[in-house]
Amino acid sequence: MNSLDALNVSRETIDQLRSFEALVQKWSPKINLVSKAELPKLWDRHIIDSAQLFQHAPTAGRWLDIGSGGGFPGVVVAILSQGFGQNHTFTMIESDQRKCAFLRTAARTLGLEMTVLSERIEKVPPLNADILSARALTNLDRLLGFAEHHLAETGIALFPKGETWHKEHMSAQDVWSYRCEAITSETNAAAAVLKIQDITRV
Repeated sequence: MNSLDALNVSRETIDQLRSFEALVQKWSPKINLVSKAELPKLWDRHIIDSAQLFQHAPTAGRWLDIGSGGGFPGVVVAILSQGFGQNHTFTMIESDQRKCAFLRTAARTLGLEMTVLSERIEKVPPLNADILSARALTNLDRLLGFAEHHLAETGIALFPKGETWHKEHMSAQDVWSYRCEAITSETNAAAAVLKIQDITRV
């Protein structure tokens, strides 16, 4: 059972996710949102993988997605939040202007309330986010630096990580102190969603 089944997502929300999938497929050959090899696996590899973060987040608050790229997980979780009538506000930071244009088009097409900032993550003033997410952006050490800058004191970070997450976790502890729950990924049993709180430098 994947996260969409577990969440009992409505037909309308599934339709929104399928519409987003079609947008990614349309735009990707022009601006490389996902690789050509990944396009046939878009639903399971990217949409389901992104959707699993939603069930581990609070039901309200300021959600910041950094390095948003093709909208994974940012647009996916925004669709789910809208479908469940939850009270999130969404901000996405992406330095690539073409990908920002895609994100704004997706928001307009799908009727999503999202702010898209075309800037480098570290250049944006602290946003005091309640939830911070990033997928396939950089290593955990750097992600924790971004989280320290943008996350509220009581906020949580959600970072899906691949099979080397243990090594990243061990290495990051040389620099950072934090509370971490490693949740087994729904799309790869060796991968994990890292749910992180109480981030401070060692």
